[in-house]
Amino acid sequence: MKPDQPPVPSITDLSEGSDRILGERLRQLRKRRKMTLAQLAEGCGLSIGYLSQIERNLAEPSINALFSIAHHLGVTVQWFFSGEEEAVPVEEHGYVIRRANRLRVNYEQGIVDELLTPRMSMTLEMIQSHMPPGSEVAQAYSHEGDEVGLVISGQMELWVGERHFMLQAGDSFSHSSREPHRYRNPGPGDTVVVWAISPPSY
Repeated sequence: MKPDQPPVPSITDLSEGSDRILGERLRQLRKRRKMTLAQLAEGCGLSIGYLSQIERNLAEPSINALFSIAHHLGVTVQWFFSGEEEAVPVEEHGYVIRRANRLRVNYEQGIVDELLTPRMSMTLEMIQSHMPPGSEVAQAYSHEGDEVGLVISGQMELWVGERHFMLQAGDSFSHSSREPHRYRNPGPGDTVVVWAISPPSY
């Protein structure tokens, strides 16, 4: 790492620095869709109690759960990203995302995703994932589009269909998002991965 390069924030820093409004956004969207908790739970294959805990910010969703919730409510996961409202210079709006202004979402097991592209991007989205040791997406999922990724630090196990890969810092990968995929941080330290997905279907 270069001396003038700021260190990558720890997972604890990211979790403590985010304003947890995912539950409120979920509840508002569900009500706008005129859907009860029971109806959403049935459509997503989740329990009413679990959804209620997420809405009250008593539990953080798994990536699979939030993906299913977003799909059932007719939005992408990107809709649930939140963060501090900072003044953005007019000339930067839609072009530059300052580190302090990144939107993020917290998942269970301490996984944190940060959105690196403006919300209005219509053809590409870039996400930086921070994964603590042992965290994983245990259930494979799929969606439209294609994705590429680069392991910035740590290591990551990646499953794409029946294929299994062990990736180290500096390794990159690509696959169709339509193929069922999942991943895990098997290492003793945090893992940071940057993903690019086109079109923005995550």
